[in-house]
Amino acid sequence: MRKITASTFVSLDGVMQAPGGPEEDPVGGFRFGGWVFNYWDEQAGKVIGELFARPFALLLGRRTYDIFAAYWPYQDDAIARAFNPATKYVATHRPESLSWQNSRALGPDVVAALRRIRQEDGPDLLIQGSGNLIQTLLANDLIDEMTVLTFPLLLGAGKRLFEGGAAPRALKLARSAVSGTGVVVATYERGGQIRPGSFVSGQPSEAELERRRTWK
Repeated sequence: MRKITASTFVSLDGVMQAPGGPEEDPVGGFRFGGWVFNYWDEQAGKVIGELFARPFALLLGRRTYDIFAAYWPYQDDAIARAFNPATKYVATHRPESLSWQNSRALGPDVVAALRRIRQEDGPDLLIQGSGNLIQTLLANDLIDEMTVLTFPLLLGAGKRLFEGGAAPRALKLARSAVSGTGVVVATYERGGQIRPGSFVSGQPSEAELERRRTWK
């Protein structure tokens, strides 16, 4: 069975829009494109390098696909040499316009297509960017592993990693590290169901009982 893994850059307040540069995604008047640049260091680069070191296929939303397809085919570095020959599975309503080599549209039912692809032989599927797609997959419990690089800044507004609709679940921290610039790198795997508990003991006071009645 193939795994679906995601890696994403987020600010401390959860924004993931346009980490790479000012022109990447200015939709909605976003003013801080390129916010990753001044925090990038060897540790962050090592994490990304490890993700690309093993065989993978790319899994992309259409907006991220368009950004990548206009850039990586024209580069010649380690990432380009990994991305360009890889199979790209794309969530899109415009399959006829997929021009990047080895691109495949997922079709009208993305969730069903990915459930089928996960059962096939082949490399794991790696999501880059693609916030809307990530949210769809989280809502359908289709992400097996997620590496989140949290950068020490607040952006205030922009597209967020968790916009709502994720299926409730516990996660397990598989590994973590902190870069020299304060980037927290954490990789999470499924951790089962959420198990609520309570620190409250003893008989609740009348004030507490009244609070509970009025807060429903």
